[in-house]
Amino acid sequence: MTFAVIKTGGKQYKVAANDVIKIEKLDAEAGSIVTFDQVLMIGDEIGAPLIEGALVAAELLDTKKQKTVIIFKKNRRHNYRRRNGHRQLLSTVRITEILTGGAKPTVQAAAKVEAPAAVVSVKPAKARAAAKAAAAQTEAAAPVAAKPAKAAAAPKKAAPKKAAATETEAAAEKPAKKAPAKKAAPKADQE
Repeated sequence: MTFAVIKTGGKQYKVAANDVIKIEKLDAEAGSIVTFDQVLMIGDEIGAPLIEGALVAAELLDTKKQKTVIIFKKNRRHNYRRRNGHRQLLSTVRITEILTGGAKPTVQAAAKVEAPAAVVSVKPAKARAAAKAAAAQTEAAAPVAAKPAKAAAAPKKAAPKKAAATETEAAAEKPAKKAPAKKAAPKADQE
């Protein structure tokens, strides 16, 4: 199995076919084929500094931010503390082939990821109001006869004792309300 050492984003990576690596952000879309022409080494062949005509082809899988790196600065005895965070953009690529002698990549780009259809950005409050208005219009448009008629009012019976017991149990499950805190009376000025 042959390997290559490539240079990208100011760093060097040892790669082989079908390796998945995370590198500095690349300006390309997910699913496209990217090529690395700065090949420092292939197998036993070492470049000076690069190998002429060598190429490494890869498929860009996605670009995401890495985990947060915390930067903390401190000077003792001076009450100086600064906390900052940084998330670097990384591209994930799958190495498809290692080419020598000026050959072109043979692997075609995978099917491009389709963008979501018609993404509408509406603030939540406006979305809820729009949904309520739509529901009111459909309810008003529905025929009145379709609604069930209310039965004649039947005399109410006394609540059974079990219901009263369940109400006290429900009240016991709820936490007791706290009494509002009393404010201290302002002190009068003494002269």
